[in-house]
Amino acid sequence: MKALIYTHYGSPDVLQLKEIEKPIPGDNEVLVKVHATTVNRTDCATVRGIPFFVRVITGLFGPKKQVPGSEFAGEIEAVGKSVLSLKAGDRVFGFDDQGSESHAQFLTIKEDKTTTIPGNLSYEQAAASSEGAHYAYNFINKVDLKSGQNVLVNGATGAIGSAAVQLLKHFGSHVTAVCAAKNIELVKSLGAAKVIDYTKEDFTKSEQKFDFVFDAVGKSSFFKCYHLLKPGGVYISSDLGYLSQNIYLPLITPVIKLIFDNKKTIFPTPKDIKGSLQLLKNLIEQDKFRAVLDKVFPLEQIIEAFKYVEKGQKTGNVVIAVGHDSKT
Repeated sequence: MKALIYTHYGSPDVLQLKEIEKPIPGDNEVLVKVHATTVNRTDCATVRGIPFFVRVITGLFGPKKQVPGSEFAGEIEAVGKSVLSLKAGDRVFGFDDQGSESHAQFLTIKEDKTTTIPGNLSYEQAAASSEGAHYAYNFINKVDLKSGQNVLVNGATGAIGSAAVQLLKHFGSHVTAVCAAKNIELVKSLGAAKVIDYTKEDFTKSEQKFDFVFDAVGKSSFFKCYHLLKPGGVYISSDLGYLSQNIYLPLITPVIKLIFDNKKTIFPTPKDIKGSLQLLKNLIEQDKFRAVLDKVFPLEQIIEAFKYVEKGQKTGNVVIAVGHDSKT
């Protein structure tokens, strides 16, 4: 089978498309014939091995998993003997934040990290539905969100941001989205009640107050957004921030409540992929969630896709169409 390979960390130039052996599923795994996958910020950081401390998981001196990729959609070709909820022939989508090795024509993954594709959703749409939405949902489930609250989403057109707008709308929030002028109508269609064009206005200088500020691109900070928060408000970022402040500030701000007017930041440690997938499946079936697609690259151009994502200008998700010839 064809697969993207990297043996050491670095820029997308370390990646190579090669022929390797098809994987064999374990007892609690399924073998998926991949029809579509994505290239996202997580994949790019994983290939570069940044931030450095994540190498404790991915491999200190080189990648433990030499095929990158995290989310996918495809058809089950075989199942392990302990798999109960899925069968060969099922159309499935899924995600693994530890790496699913989805940049290949086949992958194996645990049963609880994949589920059946709802309805007639395309493989491209299904593949792009999990990673950003999983992280967005793990912003939301870290706070005490109530219907009618005001939430600002910075970076509302990225994979995480576009998912966050839709999920917040579903939970009854009043969403203010920050994006470029060209995407204003898009984010309104996703559920934003108000849009700030960052090319014309610095959202951090807004006089409006918010219960929560979600920075889905990691280009702001708790201190820059502090005055945007109501007393008791919460700031969450998808990035570690300057000097990794978003790791240690969650330990400090709740303790020194009087100094920070009970405002705080939380680090959104993601968990419960199975729960995220089930929520997304239900929302897709109700026509309340759709992944935003930017570009679709063929597998043969996946290195170019990495370079495109690293420019930081994508809208929504970059999808890879994984072709299969008669030998695979």
